[in-house]
Amino acid sequence: MDTKRSDSSKSFICVERLKELASSPCPQAYKIEEILQKAKKLKGLGLEDVAALLQIEDPASIKKLLETAEYIKQKIYGRRMVLFAPLYTGNVCNNNCLYCGFRKDNKDIARMILNKDQITQEVVALLNQGHKRLLMICGESEKNSIDYMLDAIHTAYSVQAGNSSVRRINVELAPMSVSDFARLKQAKIGTYVCFQETYNPDLYREYHPSGPKADYLYRLMVMDRAMQGGIDDVGLGVLFGLEDYRFEVLAIMEHARHLEENFQCGPHTVSVPRIEPADNAPLSQHIPYPVSDENFKKIIAIIRIALPYTGIILSTRESESLRNELFQYGISQISAGSRTNPGSYATGCGSQKSGEQFSLGDHRSLEEVISHLIDMEYIPSFCTGCYRKGRVGHDFMDLAKPGLIQKFCMPNALFTFAEYLEDYASSMTIQKGYALIDKCIQDVKDTSLQTKIQEAILKIKNQERDIYF
Repeated sequence: MDTKRSDSSKSFICVERLKELASSPCPQAYKIEEILQKAKKLKGLGLEDVAALLQIEDPASIKKLLETAEYIKQKIYGRRMVLFAPLYTGNVCNNNCLYCGFRKDNKDIARMILNKDQITQEVVALLNQGHKRLLMICGESEKNSIDYMLDAIHTAYSVQAGNSSVRRINVELAPMSVSDFARLKQAKIGTYVCFQETYNPDLYREYHPSGPKADYLYRLMVMDRAMQGGIDDVGLGVLFGLEDYRFEVLAIMEHARHLEENFQCGPHTVSVPRIEPADNAPLSQHIPYPVSDENFKKIIAIIRIALPYTGIILSTRESESLRNELFQYGISQISAGSRTNPGSYATGCGSQKSGEQFSLGDHRSLEEVISHLIDMEYIPSFCTGCYRKGRVGHDFMDLAKPGLIQKFCMPNALFTFAEYLEDYASSMTIQKGYALIDKCIQDVKDTSLQTKIQEAILKIKNQERDIYF
């Protein structure tokens, strides 16, 4: 499907059915309990069960929902929290999305496309903070072509700062052809991410009045083309606030089902951003379907319950206090120390007038985030072991679903955490960080694995790097 325009009959989103499910009556308490007990088997949930949970409003049922999500998060992910930083390579864009500061009609921001030297400076700044995983993002224009992005990825991977380098680049790029995805695959990216923004085609057209992004179906089918082009892992997402959240969650479930049925592998991640203020972006000032904090917690809990093996990504759009609470209900990956305007890590300049895509809610540095994660007894992780061992796509899910991935994930998280402590952390963070590592090692039941972890941590303290199982 390389054509720009696509036959609308190909859509797997039945708007009428999803709308009907989104407005279904709230089930009785016994039915909710049945669904939550089913969820604890870690097999996921069907569309009707998800629709039922989306109707929950009473505090007692919400409490049970959140507790179930916390149980599932703990069973699958344990105390790990993966950290990354977004790297914006450009904010020039031909689209006119009504919620975005990069929109073409916004004449009040400074526009730029980073050259190789500027990308290098940005990566050095991120590596010097301790980051190892990046999400590369840009606006959609001929200046951000596939050739430019491949050069940008190659440049970022080639940067060295001391003994450190980027170990994995995920990308959030505009939809492209199967042949271009095949080229992207050769660049050794991790996950390809693309938000549908809203799955409602009528509202989509309203919110995207001009530019290549205005083609709803071409965007909807992007993950099919990505997988046809050889991309192993894909990440879905919507921008909550553009449509009723119940409809959007159900549409995400339908997209996940579509990928499972057609490619035998569902989404590797789901992102859950809410609309935040952006310069000259009218929808960000008058949000069509506002999502309260309480409903946002419910959204994350339901996605965790329904897609237990899918990573859920939370950005720095949200406040520090809310992010800290959401970790327990299903979030498994977070950005930290983020900037959303090109060139801002190296220069320290960040504001909407300087080209920021949207305003941030959590302004803490990477170390401040890590320090707080330690206090909450989460293991900060920069792990990229699965990508580099080839445990991706089908292979990852084959290990994840029976729970076998845990024997790799927890040790690898500890190794990258120890690296951070040795190379970047303050003395206070080092002290409490190693106390957490020691506690985690003592909790390992397998004595052979416990010994291997202890030996690897000792090697890291003796300056050996990049150890992973």
